[in-house]
Amino acid sequence: MENGTYFYFMLFENLGYIRYVFFSLGFILYCAIILFNVIIMLVIFLERTLHQPMYILISCLSFNSVFGTAGFFPRALTDLLSDTHSISREACVLQTVVIFMYAANEFTILMVMAIDRFAAISKPLQYHNIITPRFLIVSVGINVAYPIILLSIGGLLSTKLRMCGNKLFKVYCHNYEVVKLSCESTVINNVIGLFILITTTVIPISLILYSYVKILIVCQKSSSQFKGKAYQTCIPHIVVLLNFSIAVISDVTLSRVVNVELPIWLSVFLSLEFLIIPPILNPLVYALNLPDIRKKIICLIKASR
Repeated sequence: MENGTYFYFMLFENLGYIRYVFFSLGFILYCAIILFNVIIMLVIFLERTLHQPMYILISCLSFNSVFGTAGFFPRALTDLLSDTHSISREACVLQTVVIFMYAANEFTILMVMAIDRFAAISKPLQYHNIITPRFLIVSVGINVAYPIILLSIGGLLSTKLRMCGNKLFKVYCHNYEVVKLSCESTVINNVIGLFILITTTVIPISLILYSYVKILIVCQKSSSQFKGKAYQTCIPHIVVLLNFSIAVISDVTLSRVVNVELPIWLSVFLSLEFLIIPPILNPLVYALNLPDIRKKIICLIKASR
């Protein structure tokens, strides 16, 4: 095969029989991710009292988790059972776009959630004039379109590069790792990659932190009862934000900053954390911490018996 036409996932090599253990664990985890997130989406869709901006955005998070993990798990599980671990350049670009669109969408949805909570807590009387159905539709539309456009441009540019290698020391396609295999100048690719990182990660996180700081200031001036209600709705979002931010920072640091040799198992875990932990943790956080969702899930389970 022509160099650069196919890439090879080197970390799947020489796993021996332990690959069946990894396959079993990965399959169980993937099924749990789909089950938990589908339950959240189903409960919010079926229960009309949950047709509110906050819960609609939570269902968007669950849908995004199903979308993002679909870009990783089926391919990785197939590779674990296969003797060949190659992927075409086109399929590699597609996987990159799907996985990093998931990451970009997660931050954008969390940003809209923070704005929603800020409006609900600081301007309760004007809330329905600020967070309108049109606002949600436009936000979700931009949330989907913007990462697709940017990541597609980044992926297209990487396909134009001449490759001097085809070995990826990852278990999924990572655009930065692909670009590093090029023999040509990658300045444009790196600039666009940095721009994507800033606009889809740094800016949303900054707006999220600003919103929650303003919420905290409002709460400090309010009654203890008001504080309790505000914290009850905000804490799950903050837990989800911290969890995902740490996972993404680990992956970015591992790929672009850290230049030390790490044990393979640790390197793989850090690079996969944002694809494994948030999709399974998010629905549990919301199911356990938001009474409205928890009650409806219990009712749904009882009704299915």
